[in-house]
Amino acid sequence: GAPRRPAMLLGPWLLAAAAAVAAGGGAACPVLCSCRGQAVDCSGQRLFSVPPELPLDTGNLSLAHNRIASIPPGYLACYGQLRALDLRNNSLAALPAGLFLGAPRLAQLDLSYNNFSLVPADMFREARGLQRLDLSHNPGLRRVHPQAFRGLAQLRELDLSYGGLSALSLDALEGLPGLVGLRLGGNPWVCGCAMEPFLKWLRGRIQRCASDSQLAECRAPPEVAGAPLLSLTEESFQACHLTLTLDDYLFIAFVGFVVSIASVATNFLLGITANCCHRWSKASEDEDV
Repeated sequence: GAPRRPAMLLGPWLLAAAAAVAAGGGAACPVLCSCRGQAVDCSGQRLFSVPPELPLDTGNLSLAHNRIASIPPGYLACYGQLRALDLRNNSLAALPAGLFLGAPRLAQLDLSYNNFSLVPADMFREARGLQRLDLSHNPGLRRVHPQAFRGLAQLRELDLSYGGLSALSLDALEGLPGLVGLRLGGNPWVCGCAMEPFLKWLRGRIQRCASDSQLAECRAPPEVAGAPLLSLTEESFQACHLTLTLDDYLFIAFVGFVVSIASVATNFLLGITANCCHRWSKASEDEDV
């Protein structure tokens, strides 16, 4: 009896420790973070880097309102239960390749209020379960690669508002069959001829695609500045489809030739007139003397 008593006393403690480890997913709650269930909240802690370890069963991770400028490659490799990731209001300008490879259940990703200037090809390819993506309020965002959202068949909501986009490739959106929400307002859109296919697609999807199209306005060219994107009709782009015949080119060439001859003749006459005026002025001076 006596030799076994210490083991009997330690038994409940060992079971409790094992239960705590299992409940915490194999890692303690990170310093400066709070953990409740599968939610890990590290927001607003002035962090310059991501926490090195998280509970393995983390399902909702908030790193918002910090000063994080980069994320290590493979950071999410161990968190297969992750469904929501909030990285808004940080200093991110890029994400490492393959970041989402270990997070197949990720459905919500917030990258708003960061420093992205480019959304490169296949940036989110491994996040095939993504349903909501927020890239709004990245004022330096100038370009979205045509293959940036490839593979996101389940994406339903995409927010690209309040960036620096002047154009958007139609290829970037045609591969999103599940898209029902699209926000584009607050960008300096250039509504030239290259914009016509995108606007035609947008008009065709507007009935089932919730959009802030009334807030999305053209910045240029001057004749349509301030006009909502969807106010532009096919008639607005008629000039883009004008074609010139051979007779038109010959006429333009003839007019150019005539204008050139007229210009030479005019310069010649002006030269003669100036020379005559000079001689007359000199002759007048001689008479006065």
